[in-house]
Amino acid sequence: MQNMVILGATGSIGASTLSVMEANSEQYRVFALVANTNVDKMLEICIKHRPKVAHMVDAKAANQLKLQLPNHLAVEVTTGEDELLSLVSSAEVDTVMAAIVGAAGLPSTLAAVKAGKRVLLANKESLVMSGELFIEAMQASGAQVLPVDSEHNAIFQCLSERNQLEIGRCDLTAAGVSHILLTGSGGPFLTSDLSTLSSMTPKQACKHPNWSMGRKISVDSASMMNKGLEYIEARWLFNASAEQLKVVIHPQSVIHSMVQYRDGSVIAQLGNPDMRTPIAHCMSFPQRINSGVEPLDFFKVGQLSFLEPDFNRFPCLALTIEACKQGQEATTVINAANEIAVQAFLDGKIRFTDIAIINEQSLKNVTADSLTNIDDIIALDSQSRRYAFEAVSKLN
Repeated sequence: MQNMVILGATGSIGASTLSVMEANSEQYRVFALVANTNVDKMLEICIKHRPKVAHMVDAKAANQLKLQLPNHLAVEVTTGEDELLSLVSSAEVDTVMAAIVGAAGLPSTLAAVKAGKRVLLANKESLVMSGELFIEAMQASGAQVLPVDSEHNAIFQCLSERNQLEIGRCDLTAAGVSHILLTGSGGPFLTSDLSTLSSMTPKQACKHPNWSMGRKISVDSASMMNKGLEYIEARWLFNASAEQLKVVIHPQSVIHSMVQYRDGSVIAQLGNPDMRTPIAHCMSFPQRINSGVEPLDFFKVGQLSFLEPDFNRFPCLALTIEACKQGQEATTVINAANEIAVQAFLDGKIRFTDIAIINEQSLKNVTADSLTNIDDIIALDSQSRRYAFEAVSKLN
């Protein structure tokens, strides 16, 4: 029986994780659930799954949850950053699902890594912001990090067992790997006329053709910023060079990613677009458990198509790839700027095409001397957000 903490329990990844756990209740126990402000959803899942601890990042939300939880459940409600870091580091915890969206997930995810936990990584920003520090902490503690993002999980499954056991320090060349092929659907605007992109609404941007995701990630998919962040994550997870990473647009989202080998072979991981599949794989690795996902029906799949990314259509993707080449400071800056820009777009303050403008301006104008620890990273993240806020206000 594994005790699990779910960071981001009220989000889509949290819901999918709980679904997989419910289907395999003899193997996994919900030890703790962590959320930000969604009291109603947290109350619902606490009643159903009965965790030992329910942690609300927002103190007001924590007080509301305490008042609403039935006494007979005996769920301890906590709040505060120190309490959260202690929770993920607890000796009672075996596995941490790191699914808090954005930079907010970095401290707790890194704390779980430093504590040597089995970390199921759905928070790509942890590696985007602190790749080198993250990998160093993982190696020092002996933590096992398994990639949950469907693309990175697919790559992981297509690699040799040796590379699977060497996350962060893979020798792809020695393993005969020539390229990692990171697939992406292209989002809802793949075939839209370029002249119409500036007038696209948040509702249109969030209407992903294949996946059910949160609003922020959906907008990132529409701009392909999400694929750029995944490009950076792949660089750190698989110790890949820029020459070894390629982005391939695959509108059907059936092939989740591929690995191309020196001898001409290409190994691909396929499946229905449902996050329960990679979650179940990470939870049970190296074994396999029931995910609750229907098997892929090849007779209903139809055609599979592939396109080269158009950087005129997806400037955020080009910017993020360039940031990856520049280094950790640049990737921290563009991640922070993008979070501000996307929220401004969702709030109706800027146009969809303004997201790339703010990201580019931030990348050019925000700098740092060095990033030697998490405090440096958080300081640069804050500086980048301030600059992006100002850039948003100038566009209003």
